Amino acid sequence: MIGFLRGILAEKGDGFIIVDVGGVGYFVNVPANISAYRKAEGEEVTVHTAMIVREDDISLYGFSSRGELEAFRKLITVSGIGAKAGISILSAFTLDQLKQAIAFEDAKSLQKANGIGKKTAERIVLELKDKFTMDGVAAAEDMPGEEGAAAPAGGRAEAVNALMALGYSRAEAMSAVSTVKEQDLTTEEYIKKALKNLF
Repeated sequence: MIGFLRGILAEKGDGFIIVDVGGVGYFVNVPANISAYRKAEGEEVTVHTAMIVREDDISLYGFSSRGELEAFRKLITVSGIGAKAGISILSAFTLDQLKQAIAFEDAKSLQKANGIGKKTAERIVLELKDKFTMDGVAAAEDMPGEEGAAAPAGGRAEAVNALMALGYSRAEAMSAVSTVKEQDLTTEEYIKKALKNLF
């Protein structure tokens, strides 16, 4: 098992990088937002890796952080989610955005990733909602959304911010809002329903 690679970025392309470690070039499949893409060829990179072994293939998948690697490992435990789909999801979302979408049971947001349909997104939420902690999740307003539009979870995000303004902790606010199962409510409706869960 290869836990990480530290070496020279020899080549980068669409969905992959090649890392030269002591004269051996490792081909690594990577998400579109990996930090190594911001490096120039010839610079040193560190990539956290998962090795997937199949009957006819051994592939490396690389990530910027241990957190992203662990998220990938959790994603591919979901029925119907393979390594390719896991990479697609982590290309569409930052780790914090992914955690928040799952914590809010926002399957609609997850469909933004290439190849992820409604049923698959719902299965991800169902199977992983208890496996992702909300510790260190970024500000709710950073949720992914359509270009130039409010995030799909905008009503929920604004409700979390409003509850925090009322004095509740982020964990309390996120927990209360995440228990509201209805989708596409207004901010006020989310706040009212969440407040009932806080009393």
